[in-house]
Parts: sequence; C-alpha cells; structure tokens
Amino acid sequence: MKIGLLSDTHGVIDKESLGFLSDVDEIWHAGDIGTEKVLDTLENIKPVRAVFGNIDDHKIRTRTKEKLRFKIQEVDVLMIHIGGYPGRYVPLVRREIEENPPDLFISGHSHILKVINDPKHKLLHINPGAAGNKGWHKFVTVIKFEINNGKIENLQIFEKPRKTRNDYGRQIPQ
Repeated sequence: MKIGLLSDTHGVIDKESLGFLSDVDEIWHAGDIGTEKVLDTLENIKPVRAVFGNIDDHKIRTRTKEKLRFKIQEVDVLMIHIGGYPGRYVPLVRREIEENPPDLFISGHSHILKVINDPKHKLLHINPGAAGNKGWHKFVTVIKFEINNGKIENLQIFEKPRKTRNDYGRQIPQ
C-alpha cells in the first residue's frame, strides 16, 4: 500500500505535487486544507483520508474529522492537525498516545517536515511540512511511503522552493 501524505495546503496544490502523488493508493491530508477545491482535486485522484486544521471552515469540517484513528495493513495510525512532537504532544492526543500508542502518529501545522522515532512510545511521528504557498516555510514538501506487512518503508520526499508573495501579490526576490 503506497500512501501520499501532505498538510497545510491552505487552498493551493500545484501540478508538481499532484504528479508526485500520481502512483499512490491513498492520499492522507493532515489539515489546513483551505478550500473544498483542494479536497475535491485530491479525491478525484485517489481515496482521501483527511483531518481539518485550524484554518478550515465549516464546509471542510463537515467533510473531515478533527482526529482520525484507523488501522491499515496492520499499522495503527493516529492523525490530527495540531499534535506536537515526541516529548511534547498536545493534550488532545497525549493521553491517547501514552495509554494506547499508535504505530504511526501524523500531524501538520508547523510547516516543518519532520520524521521522528519516539522510542518511549515505540511509534513513528511524521509531519509532512507544508504543501501550500501560505506561511513562512521556504519549501513545498509532500511525502510518500509504503506500508508492507505492518512496516513503514521506502519513504520519499518531494521538495521544491515555494513561491513567496507579499500581501500585494508581487513576487518577492529570494
């Protein structure tokens, strides 16, 4: 099972990122989707599992959940937009992770791509960074990985410089 993982699109997803996701079996979005158009675009490519983020409106929130917990190919997955990091999980998931840790914990929000082992809870934490153009991040990032016989393998990262614009829409020199 090949998974495409992204977060923080903030209403924008480019053709290159979509191309990177073309060979996946499912797309997972870790929140701050931004517009229904982004969600529709992803759903037209592959099945989508998504959580809403802090910028998502009522339309996105009616189509997604705040938190998802599911099993796929023997891997227990927990996904939420604002989740924190190993040693600093947010209260909404801290107790769940301590009492019943998943194998894979996914969150977004920070716009920083991170893949971290949490040895205390024996889980892998992935934050795919930001796939959109809004925020302070310098790179658009999307992740792909495989789940094979209960193992997370073959992680790949798509990264490209993001387009930066000021409030008036003019290109800012890099």
